[in-house]
Amino acid sequence: MRLFTPEAMRQADARAVELGYPSLLLMEAAGRAVAEAARAAWPEAANYVVVAGKGNNGGDGLVAARWLRLWGREVRVFAPEGHRGDAALARAALEAHLEIEPLEALDLREADVVVDALFGTGLTRPLEGAWAELAERINAAGRPVVAVDVPSGLPYAPHVNADVTVALAGLKPDHVFYPGRSACGRIQLAPIGLPPALLEPRELPELLTPAAMRALLPSRPGHAHKGSVGRVLVVGGAVEYTGAPALAALGAYRAGAGLVTVAYPSDARVEPPLEAVRLPVSRWQDARLFEAKAEALAVGMGGGSGGGAAARAALKLKKPTVLDADALYPEVVKAYAAAAVPTVITPHPGEAARLLETGVGTVVQDPLGAACELARRFRTTAVLKGGPTVLCEPGRAAVNTTGNPAMATGGAGDVLAGAIAAFLAAGLAPWGAARLGVYLHGLAGDHLGRTGLTARELAEALPAVREKLELGYLRPYWEAGLLSSR
Repeated sequence: MRLFTPEAMRQADARAVELGYPSLLLMEAAGRAVAEAARAAWPEAANYVVVAGKGNNGGDGLVAARWLRLWGREVRVFAPEGHRGDAALARAALEAHLEIEPLEALDLREADVVVDALFGTGLTRPLEGAWAELAERINAAGRPVVAVDVPSGLPYAPHVNADVTVALAGLKPDHVFYPGRSACGRIQLAPIGLPPALLEPRELPELLTPAAMRALLPSRPGHAHKGSVGRVLVVGGAVEYTGAPALAALGAYRAGAGLVTVAYPSDARVEPPLEAVRLPVSRWQDARLFEAKAEALAVGMGGGSGGGAAARAALKLKKPTVLDADALYPEVVKAYAAAAVPTVITPHPGEAARLLETGVGTVVQDPLGAACELARRFRTTAVLKGGPTVLCEPGRAAVNTTGNPAMATGGAGDVLAGAIAAFLAAGLAPWGAARLGVYLHGLAGDHLGRTGLTARELAEALPAVREKLELGYLRPYWEAGLLSSR
């Protein structure tokens, strides 16, 4: 499944028409899907108000109004004159059932549900004047709102705040990225009949789904033993940072690693999990580091000022590596790329800004762009942590669909680094290990779902959510009846 930009969705619509699919049927399917979603969400509602604009989004709303009227609901529609093309045909069909009132006469007092069909994804500037006032009036009315494709006004402010948003044909950025996603309320994806081939353009970012992630899970044969399912070496820690490598080790174990070794400075009071092999070293170039049995490494967690030295020492093992936290400096990541070591980097926005020599605001404003620049510049698989986490490696990108704000807690990133390393050790390529690790990590946060959770709890939840994924019990948040994270 792909994340569509507004322009990419317009191209898909146009291509469907070229293939012989009438555009009016697309509008009919979209409008009916909106009406069905509104009726399902508020089955007792009797009075609807549809607020429609002039464009195709407004046309979808006019179709929805007609269907609601045909199903016996009381419907008032407020829209301007001047509809064209398919929207004009939708207006004519609706006018056979009711009179359309001017926007200036908007009255929401008797509405049980409001259908927001003012603007879709084509906005290029914030709403102003009367349009901004309309959005604010809808919000102030306190009535349930179902939005057509996206709440009107997004991605700018002011915008409508919806209770349900019916995403048409595919998800767009505001259905996935905050703060737009918060304005959408429950998100329901509505297929409107586009040919399936048009919905999977490989040049668009992948949305991580349960089915795709389930296919990545490493197999666990009946004769498995601790040395056959993946061994991880965690390299990190400092006198002032003792918890990070321990959490990474726990994340690796809970993600399925068979054996985890933790290498840390001998003067640091690191307390790895009881199951882990301890490897204290007097200096990072200590020969003992190279005796550790591992198929993959997680490096940099809690490394402090010694993180760079730890990463340079670990590079000599030439094993697939997750670079995190205090290993994330340009010269270190470049060295791994020059050595052709399969690498996953896991920065948060501040660390990404350091690597890209830019401001944090620039990274946060365009996380996908930042992740892809990291991947291009350092020839690596980049995991940019955030809400949501985005991933990129040269030639492809992905956006995670699990996780929630409760996961903003110290140590969560260390657990993630360990989990990704476990999947590298199990034989997955960096792109697969990164996507599966990120997805399950976010799923653990969704499973716990409460503010105040700890990183240790996230790690401990990994086996349970992995089992749910393995058994096929999961559905994405945009399927009908499921709540999106807010």
